Amino acid sequence: MKLEHLLLGILLVRPRTGYELARYMDMEGVFMRPRTQMSQVYRSLSQMAERGWVTFTVSTRPGAHDAKIYETTPLGREVFMKWLTTPFEPTVESVNYEFRARLFFSGFLDEEAVIELLTIEIDSRKRQIAKYRFRDRTIEAAPDSGFDVDLATTIEDFEHETGAAAMDTMVDRLMQMRDMIRERQRELQPVSHAVGS
Repeated sequence: MKLEHLLLGILLVRPRTGYELARYMDMEGVFMRPRTQMSQVYRSLSQMAERGWVTFTVSTRPGAHDAKIYETTPLGREVFMKWLTTPFEPTVESVNYEFRARLFFSGFLDEEAVIELLTIEIDSRKRQIAKYRFRDRTIEAAPDSGFDVDLATTIEDFEHETGAAAMDTMVDRLMQMRDMIRERQRELQPVSHAVGS
């Protein structure tokens, strides 16, 4: 996932100035891509404008610098949707920023696509739990290393239990979200009435 994908999606939700985009990436966007610098946002906007992915209008502001208000072009929307709808590849990191970004932009998808995205992440996390939860975590150190194995084991056990609890909670919440979307689908389905004679 590139910064351009996020910026295109954010601009598809509503047009913004470069400054508004940079502030957005500093607050809400940090959960989709941490540590995005203002200079990166402006550089990306310039490149996206050159590629025809965004366009801008200039808004004059009395007593202040004029502002460019950016919006996504049809070509930019096509680039964004291509990224959003490509098959999702889960990772083993505890925080998958691309997954979070795709969830944020779920309003551009239908329920089935969101359910598929959630199912891929849930299944991946369950495989991760099965592979790593009960691994041998024995710490071996040379006797003269000065490494306190007991202290390190105590800390590792605490971290392992904390991570396991967080992973279980995340999987449970994702399954709840998937169930919630399925319920929403059922509620939105048109009711068919049998015709009697």
